[in-house]
Amino acid sequence: MEGEPDTGASSRDERKAKEKAEILQRETQRKSFKLVAKILKKQESERTQEESADLLLHQDTVQELCSRQVRRNILKRKQEEVFDDTEDLRCKVGQLAEAVRQAQHLVIYTGAGISTAASIPDYRGPNGVWTQLESTRCEAEPTLTHMCIRMLHEENMVQHVVSQNCDGLHLRSGLPRHTLSELHGNMFIEVCTSCSPVREFVRLFDVTERTARHRHGTGRRCAHCGGELRDTIVHFGERGTLEQPLNWRGASNAAERADVILCLGSSLKVLKKYGCLWSMNRPAIRRPKLYIVNLQWTPKDDLATLKIHGKCDDVMRLLMEELNIQIPAYNQTEDPVLSLATPLRPDEEDSYTRKLIAPPAGGEDCSPDSLGQGGGTAVQGGWFGRGYSKGRKRKRRKVVV
Repeated sequence: MEGEPDTGASSRDERKAKEKAEILQRETQRKSFKLVAKILKKQESERTQEESADLLLHQDTVQELCSRQVRRNILKRKQEEVFDDTEDLRCKVGQLAEAVRQAQHLVIYTGAGISTAASIPDYRGPNGVWTQLESTRCEAEPTLTHMCIRMLHEENMVQHVVSQNCDGLHLRSGLPRHTLSELHGNMFIEVCTSCSPVREFVRLFDVTERTARHRHGTGRRCAHCGGELRDTIVHFGERGTLEQPLNWRGASNAAERADVILCLGSSLKVLKKYGCLWSMNRPAIRRPKLYIVNLQWTPKDDLATLKIHGKCDDVMRLLMEELNIQIPAYNQTEDPVLSLATPLRPDEEDSYTRKLIAPPAGGEDCSPDSLGQGGGTAVQGGWFGRGYSKGRKRKRRKVVV
């Protein structure tokens, strides 16, 4: 009807006016922050009267900028590496040794920090695992810490190992498969999820060169059903669903029974999110005692019985000395991956470019002819290798997982 206002045009004008006001407010705030930040960089004695007046006029901005600086300083301190001095380190390792002796069910959580001695970067990012690793991880060998963990398990002092690492070094150290949960997968293992149960193929090379987040096909196919093989890696933002090598059931069962948890070389920023690993549903007095070995701050530090600031290899060497246990050397000819590996079919020989794990010259022949034309291993309720112990090849055993 004539004479009635155009409500549509009116609301559009109001919306535009509001948006313009918000833009002007943000611009004013930006200029205010820039002005105050410039003034705060000066010593108080160097500021003019006009600048001092500006600070009084923009007190809210001053407080916000000061709060930001405090947060930046806290973050910087958390990222700094701290080393215990020699005396403190020995004292702390002595306390850890006593806890290991007294533990009824000790579980170890490991992060990338235990692999730095193998030249594998200890973080992800532009210069981290997913970029530098391509040229280093296939040449890496189990570190002193890996070998210590294996030996502690053989001495019945460690019941389970939960690892964030995908470098396969725990398996290659000889740690039995049933004792290990590789929560983020294993770079030497590809699987066929079309088979039931899931069929596993252990390889002598990194299977991930064609894979990425949300794209896990390796380009090879299952010899049994023809289904596409996929890697086992769990990337950021993904949820791991494979029974093996992730072995979440083993990890949660071990955490439930643990009376001592030893964290080695992990920032715990990812592991802290897995509630089943920390028994947080129990009263604090009934939770496992927590021991952390890491150079940087972790979000679990306040809950730790003891925090040791030291490199993992240094701490583990002292620990084994305290426990009077000899540290075995890694022997490439006895690497379990060599015996567990499934050889490629002739038409797959050109399906990879990464460097092979191979025994030293004159060692065991691991060519496809010597290993036979295998077809993978069913891993859910079926057969899978348990690795080596004390330099002897262990028989494969049927394990229900």
